[in-house]
Amino acid sequence: MSIIRDNMAPLMFGGMILFMLVGYPAAFSLAATGLFFGFIGIEFGLIRPEFLGNLTYQLFGIISNDLLLAIPFFTLMGAILERCGLAEDLLDSIGQLFGSVRGGMSYAVIFVGAILGAITGTVAASVIAMGVISMTPMLKYGYSTRHTMGVIAASGTITQLIPPSLVLVVLADQLGRSVGDMYAGSIGPSIIQIALFCIWVFIVSIVWPKDVPALPIEARTLRGWALWRKCLRGMIPSLGLIFLVLGTIFTGLATPSEAGAMGVVGAIALAAFYGTLTWQLLYQGMATTMRLTAMVVFILIGARVFSLVFQGVGGKEWIEHLLTSLPGGQLGFLIFVNIFIFVVAFFLDFFEIAFILIPLLAPAADKLGIDLIWFGVLICANIQTSFMHPPFGFALFYLRGIAPRSIKTSEIYWGAVPWVGLQVILVVILIFWPGSVTYWLDKKSTIDPSKVRIEIPQIDLPPLDFGQPNK
Repeated sequence: MSIIRDNMAPLMFGGMILFMLVGYPAAFSLAATGLFFGFIGIEFGLIRPEFLGNLTYQLFGIISNDLLLAIPFFTLMGAILERCGLAEDLLDSIGQLFGSVRGGMSYAVIFVGAILGAITGTVAASVIAMGVISMTPMLKYGYSTRHTMGVIAASGTITQLIPPSLVLVVLADQLGRSVGDMYAGSIGPSIIQIALFCIWVFIVSIVWPKDVPALPIEARTLRGWALWRKCLRGMIPSLGLIFLVLGTIFTGLATPSEAGAMGVVGAIALAAFYGTLTWQLLYQGMATTMRLTAMVVFILIGARVFSLVFQGVGGKEWIEHLLTSLPGGQLGFLIFVNIFIFVVAFFLDFFEIAFILIPLLAPAADKLGIDLIWFGVLICANIQTSFMHPPFGFALFYLRGIAPRSIKTSEIYWGAVPWVGLQVILVVILIFWPGSVTYWLDKKSTIDPSKVRIEIPQIDLPPLDFGQPNK
């Protein structure tokens, strides 16, 4: 019994992992584990019964968190844009622009995926939209199945790193940092990720040219000014919506929740512009938003129950000591954490990782002097891989759902492998080049207030003459 009492924190952590491996829903697994070990902790005298009364304040804190309002707004915006016709225009025009280049459609898919990511903020919307629009044309014009599946899945997962990513909102909340700073810090990594994807397409076009042929001449229907007018027709509304959402956040004119609300209005306006705005579209978008928001709130409630009891039995100190004592200091900590998250991502989705693991890792990172914005963006880049590798890669599931039955599931999985490697390369770059994140943040003042001296010059004043008093 004394062994159990002295090792309550690691036992609780192991119980949580066991529940996850069994496959029981994460929200209920976390809450059940937390309450079970909470009662055991009371019996062993590790926590007092009234300590669990803090659950009331924890749950109220979740419901009253204004930052989490951004999640349903961005989700609804993405659900509307997924079906409004904007992606088709963008892909058609950019595909025509790169049509004469080997791998031109792959470049188009990557760029359109990045633009959609900067508008929708949700991976599901981007992957499904890009798959429905680009899969058939790419296969028709001779692109290999594996490359097609991989580039579509990868272009959708860019959304997770590009503002206004939902993951960045959640990470900012869990790390106690500004969403605007998280968005600014992710600009550099987003550019690097897009560049890595384009470099890989270029390598494929050189080494395996038959996998990424150029568009045949008869498929290039637009030329000259007609092509550029087509491109502008798709780009201008997109850039306008990006500024409406991100521009207002970066300039401080709106909070993420307010920017998300304006983004929903902009998405509805774009759907009306493309003639696709219907009651059915709005209903489907709201139903998707309701399901995802409810899932997030339930996972967050379960995570708060678990974390409260975990801290009560000394879990915070156990995790902090375990991680800060790793060899290698900051570098050793970052390497261990990223390998751990990469492995855990095989079994947990990004919301579960953000709500369960980040509150445990953040204190240790802060104690080691790691910038939490850099740490959050780094973790976000790593969590990208959870969408791309089996057995629970959601991007691969989305593709399986819309791909023809003639395409084997193994081809979808193998197609994702090189793109997962590119995402891992990005993580390595961010570890060894933190400036790629911190460069985009507001530069803090380097002046030490304790050393500031204010010297007031002495001025010689003329003598005061009050004159003679009145008699």
